[in-house]
Amino acid sequence: MRQTVGTSAAAQSWLAASWCRSVVQHGLDPGQKQRCEYLSANEIAHRQDALGGMASLAKPRLDQLFALVGSSGCGVVLCDKQGVIIDHRYQSADAPVFEGWGLGAGADWSEAAQGTNGIGTCLVERRDVVIHRDQHFMAGNIAMSCIDTPVYGAQGDIVAALDVSSARVDQTEAMNGMIAELVRQAARSIEADHFRSTFASARILVIDDPAEGVSLLAATSDDIVVGATRAARRAFGLPAEGALKTIPVGDLIGQDTTSKGFARGQRAAVMRALVRADHNVSLAARDLGVSRATLYRRMKELKINN
Repeated sequence: MRQTVGTSAAAQSWLAASWCRSVVQHGLDPGQKQRCEYLSANEIAHRQDALGGMASLAKPRLDQLFALVGSSGCGVVLCDKQGVIIDHRYQSADAPVFEGWGLGAGADWSEAAQGTNGIGTCLVERRDVVIHRDQHFMAGNIAMSCIDTPVYGAQGDIVAALDVSSARVDQTEAMNGMIAELVRQAARSIEADHFRSTFASARILVIDDPAEGVSLLAATSDDIVVGATRAARRAFGLPAEGALKTIPVGDLIGQDTTSKGFARGQRAAVMRALVRADHNVSLAARDLGVSRATLYRRMKELKINN
């Protein structure tokens, strides 16, 4: 087995685990020549549709990323969560190299198919990865460097991976590090675009957190949080994945964002009380300091169905 390279014990740890999976779990031989098989155009379109509009929303972001890295011999690749390439950008002069590596649309770059590689290992490890040259498991892949980051959906789950692969023989680990930041920024932009599209009828709150960067929350007109990006979930201690239990915006971020206007303000206050009480009208009435009958009457006036 080839000697892997790395700059830290942590990097060696997940890299070694990936190599172990390649041998033990997937039964791959690093010296075996892999035959690349591509899905049909219809199958690729089906996988793009499965991303719920993200594939289309990602196109301008892929173009922007490619404009930054394409002239240096890099290609940009978007894969679904199974590691299948559904979109890519290459310079025409570099296309024969990338296609020779099997980096065409419809190719499977999961760990099960290719062993340790940027795309597949990123998805399994659920983290940013850089697989530099002979860190790849398959001998046929050691001429390239791959920089990858997961792409999260509106419910906080991994739905894709964004990859930049380099065709340069002089690609350095330092250069990989600089490209990695561009890849992360592009992935977060794709996530934000998809989140805004998913919650198109909601009010989007932008939270700038020093630790997590820009986080997005989606709230109803009654100031009830109904969605949060992956970064927002981490920043506010919310469940990492899945639908969120409703919570008032003010409870989450420690400020009152009630809309202006007496009736709208009352509606928001009632909704917050109901959410805090898990929609128990008696408890909500107690929180508001009114009788249960008064709250029911006010709910009817405000057209609130509980």
